Amino acid sequence: MTDHTFKPDIIVVGAGLSGMVAAHEAILRGRKVLMLDQEAPQSLGGQAFWSLGGLFMVNSPEQRRLGIRDSVELAYNDWMGSAQFDRPEDANPKLYAEKFIEWSAGGMRRWCFALGMRWFPVVGWAERGGADAQGHGNSVPRFHITWGTGTGVVAPFVKLVTDYAAAGSLRIAFRHRATELITTNGAVTGVRGDVLEDSLAARGHSTSRVVTGTFEHHAEATVLTTGGIGGNHDTVRAHWPVDRLGKPPSRMVAGVPDYVDGKMHGFAADAGAGLINEDRMWHYCEGVQNWNSIWPNHGIRILPGPSSMWFDAKGDRMEAPYYPGFDTLGTLKRILQAGEHSWFILTQKIIEKEFALSGSEQNPDLTDGGWRDVLKARLGKGATPAVEAFKKHGDDFVVADDLETLVAGMNKITPEAPVDLDHIRTQIRARDLQINNPFCKDAQITAINGARTYKGDKLIRTAKPHAILDKANGPLIAVRLNIVTRKSLGGLHTDIEGRVLTPKGDVLPGLFAAGEVCGFGGGGYHGYNALEGTFLGGCLFSGRMAGQNA
Repeated sequence: MTDHTFKPDIIVVGAGLSGMVAAHEAILRGRKVLMLDQEAPQSLGGQAFWSLGGLFMVNSPEQRRLGIRDSVELAYNDWMGSAQFDRPEDANPKLYAEKFIEWSAGGMRRWCFALGMRWFPVVGWAERGGADAQGHGNSVPRFHITWGTGTGVVAPFVKLVTDYAAAGSLRIAFRHRATELITTNGAVTGVRGDVLEDSLAARGHSTSRVVTGTFEHHAEATVLTTGGIGGNHDTVRAHWPVDRLGKPPSRMVAGVPDYVDGKMHGFAADAGAGLINEDRMWHYCEGVQNWNSIWPNHGIRILPGPSSMWFDAKGDRMEAPYYPGFDTLGTLKRILQAGEHSWFILTQKIIEKEFALSGSEQNPDLTDGGWRDVLKARLGKGATPAVEAFKKHGDDFVVADDLETLVAGMNKITPEAPVDLDHIRTQIRARDLQINNPFCKDAQITAINGARTYKGDKLIRTAKPHAILDKANGPLIAVRLNIVTRKSLGGLHTDIEGRVLTPKGDVLPGLFAAGEVCGFGGGGYHGYNALEGTFLGGCLFSGRMAGQNA
């Protein structure tokens, strides 16, 4: 229960990454903080705990050691080409993006390093783009995976808030669900809500919503860090940009726990807050149903290398730039033009070299281990144990020794949308004919060859080109891919100080926001497209801004 003798200067609603960062920065300024969260103590750290721990950093020592030449200018060009800001209300999101890019080129790494974070030395190359230097995508690898993955990013702040609580500068009220922002003379002056019954449910599992009491707390400032909408598919569909992406799929898997429900957006709007860019979202195309689920409808994203052949629901190979790892939003739109799912077809050699799964729990070598564990899992025989488990147990995986059996298995999974064996065979044979020379006309093979010029990709991420129908490279594998909900790119409109604005663009006194609830900064600092590593980074940056100013 909350200690009512504790009089906070600031209330932080949400005990996830951005909330802990905001509390840390506020306490450094001598402010007393009350942190509220509807979940139990075992869920401290929120959604970030489950992440892969990737951070977007520019011109880092890790990049330079791999011969990657990066700069603020190049990162800015990539970001703006991806964001495609085109609305009057994008002024604050754009300013947030500019400031974040500057911080990502030095300040972020120094700050995180001082807190104890370290990074895997091979920098990942995510979102490689749409084949236009002025368009979407990362020109160079920038995805820095933190040792410990998401748990390694969360851990320093868990220790900090635990120490602050022991010292008396912070109180954490778990199982306190905020349902209303209190306003006085047009300013936000506190928070009301429900006290929920205690829960022993493990992190990520659904918890009881039985109410045992109510609460009301007041403070000079309130910081909202309550996350996005990805766990609430009805809300996702309500905001889905049909004009840009087409009709939302009737079936999606959830990449986040069900407490990521977006309800605070409405409570903040009731108090006078403005919401912008709610139609901008970042959902992935490579989702598979978790065979060992933690939360309801639990989906895991495959992080593929560039070699799998990607087919739409009709069995047509998708054209450039809709290849694995290149253009998430463009590929999502392309998939939905043909159906609601898509297919990877690949070989055992490809899955061993290229498949990874997003999330801390799917990467124990990076989460809990060290170099020896990584080398054994990534360079040993077979795919990683987590990937092999999905291949064996996952409902979306088909494994076969020949194409006839593989396609029959695919059609058994999706009888409502069967693919034609001869059509699939013709497309794979045409692709296989392109690999016998170092030059070819197939854009995907050219991209694979280009990827292998990067040391990191050649070492652990991109398989040597080979014929898919050659039995020596088998068995064959098909994976049904579902849309997996993940991130909100819009939300509460904030200025660069983290202050929440009204629908007219005025400051709403007493209210601040950070993290996904404000589109990771400003109300959507990604614009339309994310460059990856910018979600955790956005939580860190916007949390700092809110905590330094609240």
